[in-house]
Amino acid sequence: MDTKHIRINDYDYPLPDERIAKFPLARRDQSKLLVWRQGQITDDTFCRLPDYLPEGALMVFNNTKVIQARMHFRKSTGAFIEVFLLEPAAPADYEQMFQTTSSCSWLCMVGNLKKWKEGVLQRTVTVKGQPVEIKAVRREPRGASHWIDFSWTPCGPSFADILDAAGELPIPPYLNRATQASDLTTYQTVYSKIKGSVAAPTAGLHFTPEVLASLDQHGIEREELTLHVGAGTFRPVKSEEIADHPMHTEYISVRRHTVEQLIRHGGHAIAVGTTSVRTLESLYYMGIYLCLHPDASEQDLHVSQWTPYETQPTLTAVEALQHLLAWFDRNQLDTLHSSTQIIIAPGYQYHIVNMLVTNFHQPKSTLLLLVSAFVGGEWRPIYDYALSHDFRFLSYGDCCLLIP
Repeated sequence: MDTKHIRINDYDYPLPDERIAKFPLARRDQSKLLVWRQGQITDDTFCRLPDYLPEGALMVFNNTKVIQARMHFRKSTGAFIEVFLLEPAAPADYEQMFQTTSSCSWLCMVGNLKKWKEGVLQRTVTVKGQPVEIKAVRREPRGASHWIDFSWTPCGPSFADILDAAGELPIPPYLNRATQASDLTTYQTVYSKIKGSVAAPTAGLHFTPEVLASLDQHGIEREELTLHVGAGTFRPVKSEEIADHPMHTEYISVRRHTVEQLIRHGGHAIAVGTTSVRTLESLYYMGIYLCLHPDASEQDLHVSQWTPYETQPTLTAVEALQHLLAWFDRNQLDTLHSSTQIIIAPGYQYHIVNMLVTNFHQPKSTLLLLVSAFVGGEWRPIYDYALSHDFRFLSYGDCCLLIP
């Protein structure tokens, strides 16, 4: 199959608005679980997920935390401007960014841009009991986004503090409602740790401490990695063929220990969510690259959109991961920080992920393509079953376990 010529209209299905879950269930782990095992479909409740997993398997979670990425300003003219943080520009490192104490710069989307031709936006917020004045200055556009310089006085509070005081959690646009106080809790996974995403890795929203404890009791090992989910995850495919759809770049960090664990499990893992899938499968191609370029830098390890389709997969998953492990040792690093633009679509051969926990995705989305590739093109019977059995869809909806 020529992946680039896949027609996105073949991945459409009717999704009535009432099937989109606007709010989560009161108990996360009481959502429905569709189990697809080699073409057979059954359903259950999410809290029973561990019963379906093989003892001794490795399950991988994305521990990213959603930031309050929407900032609102009102100009002296009364115009309302929304600044949506996409990715850090200066400093470009997420961890350093949230620790800055006087100024920083982000690449942002700007709402009502035509009303902000020039000038400084400013607003005063209360940070830990003290008034702090925030200023925003727009620089040159960078592609579809804009470089925005932020500064605040008095200096001292971290940018993380500023966002907690001035930002709003960005819930998905298809919920068609304002962010509510409850979303601050329900739109984070219970294991979220590393700030940086503008959207939640939603398959993880079903997990509770009780389900995690049950996984442990069932002998399932757990590892975490980080992929900061970008706003591009909601970008619909507008081109007829996916060749013309530009995938967004997302930033990942993976610990050496996680790579060791993957090798110990034969190069296989159960992925929680499509973000974990993209990270794990990107590791394979990083290993392939390192086989040929052992002195590559972290930036060199970026996986571009079409890399998997232009690379002959000559190594097993374990061999690729061993090249990655050797790179950690040569560079005396404990954590890899890199990025991926990988698009996984029918025609893709999975190397590391052998089971997938995921939600139900939007029609004509790259996430639906990823699922289709995983189930050998059998996505439609799964979605037909979910639609006819009252499953709830999208971020706050129900879940499925896919076992090819």
